Amino acid sequence: MSIQSTVKVVTTHVLSEMKLKGEKISMLTSYDYSMARIVDQAGIDVILVGDSASNVMAGNETTLPMTLDQMIYHGTSVVRGVKRALVVVDMPFGSYQGNSKEAVSSAIRIMKETAADAVKLEGGEEILESVQRIISAGIPVMGHLGLTPQSIHKFGTYAVRAKQEEEAEKLVRDAHMLEEVGCFAIVIEKVPAALATRVAQELSIPIIGIGAGGGVDGQVLVIHDMLGINQEFSPRFLRRYHNLFAEMTGAVSNYIADVKSGDFPNEREQY
Repeated sequence: MSIQSTVKVVTTHVLSEMKLKGEKISMLTSYDYSMARIVDQAGIDVILVGDSASNVMAGNETTLPMTLDQMIYHGTSVVRGVKRALVVVDMPFGSYQGNSKEAVSSAIRIMKETAADAVKLEGGEEILESVQRIISAGIPVMGHLGLTPQSIHKFGTYAVRAKQEEEAEKLVRDAHMLEEVGCFAIVIEKVPAALATRVAQELSIPIIGIGAGGGVDGQVLVIHDMLGINQEFSPRFLRRYHNLFAEMTGAVSNYIADVKSGDFPNEREQY
């Protein structure tokens, strides 16, 4: 019997056990109570309250505008709808880079005010001091390497990362560093599959991929992308499991037509 089917609450320890037994970890984003409730009841292992809310909820071009207060709002909303999944909240741009004291304060606020299970930070050696301080405060940290959207202006592109040997070796070093300081898992985004597989094999903590091939310990997608709500984003790694955009547009069109024709509400739908 799989671990996934027997545990009542997913913890960081459960994720470690899943990796040990070769059970893949499923992870999706959520940003509000209603969506989180559905995703949790479906049996997801990890829910990421991603700063991708900046894109899919607020309509920004990058994740940079998200504030700590906004992430706490989304995190609080999600946690209220979750009974089983491990909830991880992204630390937004500016809340941890370059100032490890501010990083701890930001992480403590997230944990105290949202009641989430962990935080996620982007970067390797550059943010190691912040990661260490947060973990020293007793807060579980998930790392994030490869394509790091908060650094978009540094890279200038969302293209595949770590294709060159030097950057690939740095990613491997960073992954080992994050494991050594105590991260319980790492997301690796948009890197060659062979590199992500190597990291998953070398590290004892779970590696969750997005656009990183199938040789890692689990997968994460943005829920608006995989449900087809967001139609503008179509990278190679995305599999659309539904076309909610078409379904929702059709439902709204039918509602408008029924209101205009006087068909809604009918006699059974009024008091």
